[in-house]
Amino acid sequence: MRGSVPLPRGSRRRVLPVAAVLLLPLLGAAPPTGPPSATGSATAAAPDGLQRAFAAAAAEYRVPGSVLLGVSYLQSRWDAHGGAPSVTGGYGPMHLTDAATALAGTSEHHAEGTEDPRGDDARPAPHPRAAVADAAARPARLSTLPTAAGLTGLDAAALRTDPAANVAGGAALLAAAQRGLGRPLSADPADWYAAVARFSGADDSATAAAYADDVYALIRDGARRTTDAGQRVVLAARPDVVPKAGQLARAGLRTASAAGTECPATVSCEWIPAPYEEFGDGDYGNHDLADRPAAQRIRYIVVHDTEGAWDGVLNLVRDPAYVSWNYTLRSTDGHIAQHVKAEDVAWHAGNWYVNAGSIGLEHEGFLADPDAWYTEAMYRSSARLVKYLAKRYGIPLDRQHILGHDNVPGPTAAGVPGMHTDPGPYWDWAHYFELLGKPFRPTAGKHAAVVTIRPNYAANRPVYTGCASAGEPCAAHGSSEVRLYSDHFEDAPLIKDIGLGTTPTAGVNDLSSRVSTGQQYAVADRWGEWTAIWYLGQKAWFRDPPAEPVAVPAKGVTVTAKDGADSVPVYGRAYPEASAYPAGVPVQTVSPLPYRLPAGQKYVVGDEVPGEYYYAVTFTEFSHRVVRGTDRYYEIQYGHRVAYVRAADVEVVR
Repeated sequence: MRGSVPLPRGSRRRVLPVAAVLLLPLLGAAPPTGPPSATGSATAAAPDGLQRAFAAAAAEYRVPGSVLLGVSYLQSRWDAHGGAPSVTGGYGPMHLTDAATALAGTSEHHAEGTEDPRGDDARPAPHPRAAVADAAARPARLSTLPTAAGLTGLDAAALRTDPAANVAGGAALLAAAQRGLGRPLSADPADWYAAVARFSGADDSATAAAYADDVYALIRDGARRTTDAGQRVVLAARPDVVPKAGQLARAGLRTASAAGTECPATVSCEWIPAPYEEFGDGDYGNHDLADRPAAQRIRYIVVHDTEGAWDGVLNLVRDPAYVSWNYTLRSTDGHIAQHVKAEDVAWHAGNWYVNAGSIGLEHEGFLADPDAWYTEAMYRSSARLVKYLAKRYGIPLDRQHILGHDNVPGPTAAGVPGMHTDPGPYWDWAHYFELLGKPFRPTAGKHAAVVTIRPNYAANRPVYTGCASAGEPCAAHGSSEVRLYSDHFEDAPLIKDIGLGTTPTAGVNDLSSRVSTGQQYAVADRWGEWTAIWYLGQKAWFRDPPAEPVAVPAKGVTVTAKDGADSVPVYGRAYPEASAYPAGVPVQTVSPLPYRLPAGQKYVVGDEVPGEYYYAVTFTEFSHRVVRGTDRYYEIQYGHRVAYVRAADVEVVR
């Protein structure tokens, strides 16, 4: 979507400047007149090659360097992603879109598990998501890379695979946008606000303004980063830059309505409601009316990815026979669609207890495609939405309350194998929490009894398999997750999850032996460069060298089995005791998962919660009721997923 601008009248194809051509070999790139580089990679290039490419392109196309760097950071954080396309067919540091070439294909979202989303036995398993349209079917305005090829004279293959060529193409598009708006190619970055907004490709002023505001925030604050190809890039801070935001009024964009939405003013948001309708044989969908937070607290925000593209996903949430979630976020620009009000209960997590106390956010993307990237624009928009919701509903900004769908427990033993694994190992939790203003930092001394998982995302590259085909290695890529072993060496067997009943593997969807950034665990042992934690009732080891630590010391409250108990049960939901249910509300079984908390082991507490059940099985609201008992539970970080233990079964260790 970004950078889609018409060629200005009288424009002509331009060849890449000599300076930029000379830079191509530094980035492993081919000149535009020849075939693309065999590697298309900057990994072996001069570490300042990309910085120099930005400078050369800015000079040639007369775009302020800070504007070009700011736009590229918001597109890709300056990463090239190995020449692979994003979910919307974008390539390279400028995310130039070429939907006709991108191998987006079609995809289906995995099912939401086999549990009735409302927690009773009345509803069949949710429908699998329908196939989504591939990227080639998207509107023509997404195909900015061909436009860049026309402006620069560069071969489209070079624009896709060579970072320097890609940057030059982005600079040409920005200059064309500026000229198309009748603006001069000014050296003052403040004069480029409308062009930056148009580069987003958004057709409404709110989305375009949110994008431009993010770019100028980056320009003011500055940024520095080592990219996925080892390139060191710096955007020097310019706190004096005040963009001429009034230019946007003359950019010819439509005014979109945010009426009915529950979003912060700093994002672009629209209301696309999920239907609350009766259908079929007395059934209804696709969410439940409620009265949150007055009737029950909203405790969690659950981060999902869509496993599908924007248009197809919106079609699904508007199907009354399908499931629902509260918000969808678009990859290209972070635009948000709200579907279910926060007061109501969406059917999104595959665990009714979590559904009843959470808000679900779907992010356009694919967990098993490491380079169908989650864009910076989407991360920033999501972080703003989460901060807004967390403040409004008193949700703590930590990994015990901001959950991935892969952290939601199976509600019963039968439900454990069917639980989802998104947003997956490539979601950058460390960066996300930096944007939330809650970075993961050490909070205790060197030999603390609790650790917070915090690998270096870019440098942490565990081998995963099954992204493209079963058993085949995924492309090397940064990851938020750390692998666990049964002993302190990497040839030891992986930790086994008895709830899954399978042999653990390196599969991208196999969560049995992985911990994720921000999660906290009690230390069980240490051996040289290895640390052991209590995990799924076992001692689980990960390599944690002092020079490249993957965890930091932390303070935390833990629980352990009460004296005299060999072990205590672990639950996937915190339901009240049988005596709490009034007449007319069926008692929900408090059934343990196939796990135990053995004596002597400790697990970090995320929250203390009441036994609670939201009874909502009819279309009309008269029978809906919140049942709350006297039993209390602790939410704990038990494995990769959270779990619950009864407060009466454990002792708290502070």
